[in-house]
Amino acid sequence: MKVKNPMLVVTDIDKSVEFYKKVFGLHVIMDFGANKTLTGGLALQTLDTWREFIGTDNISFGSNSFELYFEEDDFDAFTQKLKKCDVEYVHPIKEHSWGQRVVRIFDPDKHIIEIGENIKVVCKRFLDSGMTPEQVAERMDVPMKFVNACMRQTQI
Repeated sequence: MKVKNPMLVVTDIDKSVEFYKKVFGLHVIMDFGANKTLTGGLALQTLDTWREFIGTDNISFGSNSFELYFEEDDFDAFTQKLKKCDVEYVHPIKEHSWGQRVVRIFDPDKHIIEIGENIKVVCKRFLDSGMTPEQVAERMDVPMKFVNACMRQTQI
């Protein structure tokens, strides 16, 4: 058994496809009309067919119990791009205790999307700031093995 795709139910599939294309650069790789799969494996399903599939009209949007998570290597450039997109923010950019910067936004149907700075980039940012590997491990609450692996990857 394998998990294959997250699937979001959407009220306007064309609007949603355009949103994910404009904001994240995703595009349709499989188009079944009422269901479209985007690059990265995200699937979108029309509300009407979803109602049919599950046999109820009792479908709610805007829950805050689920999110899609994206990571971005160039977080600063992405957040500048995001300012040019007409998006609704769940919250502005914030930095978690381990140093990773994140922002959360809503898609057109109020699904929450988190965009986080790539955690290896966070490690590199701390190392580049002059912190020792031991300080980085403590600051990020990660094992030294992770910091060492980040250091090896950035030397290539």
